[in-house]
Amino acid sequence: MDERQVDVAIIGSGSAGLYAMGKVRPSGKSVVLINGGEVGTTCARVGCMPSKAVIQVAEDFHRRGVFKRFGLEGDESLRLDVTEAMEYVQDLRDMFVERVVSNSTDKMPEGMFIDGFARFVEPGVLEIDNGQRIVADKVIIATGSRPIVPSAWEPFRDRIITTDEFFELEDLPESIAVIGLGVIGLEIGQSLNRLGCRVVGIDAKTEIGGLSDPAVSEAAIDIIGKEFPMWLGEGAQISEGADGKLKVSAGDNSIEVDRVFASIGRTPNVDKLGLDIIGAPVNERGIPVYNPNTMQVGDLPVFVAGDVTGERPLLHEAGDEGRIAGQNAVSDNVTAYQRKTPLNITFCDPNIVQVGMRYADLDQETTAVGQVQMAPVGRALIMAKNKGIIRVYAEKATGKMLGAEMVCIKAENLGHLLAWSIQQGLTVGQLLQMPFYHPVIEEALQAALYDLYSKVDAKNEGAITELVAL
Repeated sequence: MDERQVDVAIIGSGSAGLYAMGKVRPSGKSVVLINGGEVGTTCARVGCMPSKAVIQVAEDFHRRGVFKRFGLEGDESLRLDVTEAMEYVQDLRDMFVERVVSNSTDKMPEGMFIDGFARFVEPGVLEIDNGQRIVADKVIIATGSRPIVPSAWEPFRDRIITTDEFFELEDLPESIAVIGLGVIGLEIGQSLNRLGCRVVGIDAKTEIGGLSDPAVSEAAIDIIGKEFPMWLGEGAQISEGADGKLKVSAGDNSIEVDRVFASIGRTPNVDKLGLDIIGAPVNERGIPVYNPNTMQVGDLPVFVAGDVTGERPLLHEAGDEGRIAGQNAVSDNVTAYQRKTPLNITFCDPNIVQVGMRYADLDQETTAVGQVQMAPVGRALIMAKNKGIIRVYAEKATGKMLGAEMVCIKAENLGHLLAWSIQQGLTVGQLLQMPFYHPVIEEALQAALYDLYSKVDAKNEGAITELVAL
């Protein structure tokens, strides 16, 4: 077997692996990047980028519903060519993947990128299914994750769609059950409904979109639930229906549909790595136990990054984890790095966002909560997008911003403003001294902050709330 010695071996060429490579290569250390299966990141192939293309098509087509109130005629004659729309999505997807590949693995020197699946055969030694063996001083595991399909559903797998299959579709089913109403389920479910599918959404939880604030969750369910029915609080079962359809049941509800879209989570790709060979500590799910500030697994010369951790499956988090893992893999000493303020966005319409601390994690005795309903917000009203609520949280005593949950138009932008503010340790009073233009959606956030300011003890001394005294 062909054997090579390197300083660092990176397993997985997704976002985390590529960001790790970006730290390792400039160090001058010898490195290989090993990848089994498809090249191109999860984000570009089956995740955030093609999903946003579908969402945009669906949202633009759905927008015809408000034409009449604007005095625009012809909405009844507007038609959607689903095949053309899916081809457009696939063309964009292919372009995103090509950009990733052409700017990364295609530019690597010969022998640096290895096509194959790797596993540990002894500490520091990786065997690849193409007949190579790599001996590495440090190893970074960035093998990503895959959609979960329960074994009980395997008999119906040919009619179950996950994100791995969705973006290959040339046509859409007439009816579909979306099981799992987290980020992916909500985004795809709402888009499918707007593209003409008959959709029912199902989730064992009573909240959607990962929300924990009951007021925001109630608003989200009310708004999105007007577009398609949701069965919440009961797990789903699948059985054979009539005429090749699938019967999907949850509690007292049941329906027969052409297809099921399964979005009940993803499982990290760790089962074939041979982690037991190296004595890696693992949790009950078989995922390596690691330090989130160093990405090191125990005290081994092994680091993890990206979706394989099972913790924060987001591209910007994968990028940070890859950088941390890569830097520590080429350093003599392992350094702990501060992680950024959590930010989660569901690109449904309206957006669902959680930033900083979630409502469920707050100490209610020491926390103040401010809010604003979107209904009277001028800019949102003009856009015919005045649905939803913003809830912001701060420490009662100090006014320090802690977090927020919201469902509203342009929450993706408001979430960023709050994430930046929270990471800088700003107070609600300091935020209110920032400029707010008129009329903009940010005025809704300003109103929520005013409500919050009235409930905290710390005030801006010697100044009007909005102004700083010279």
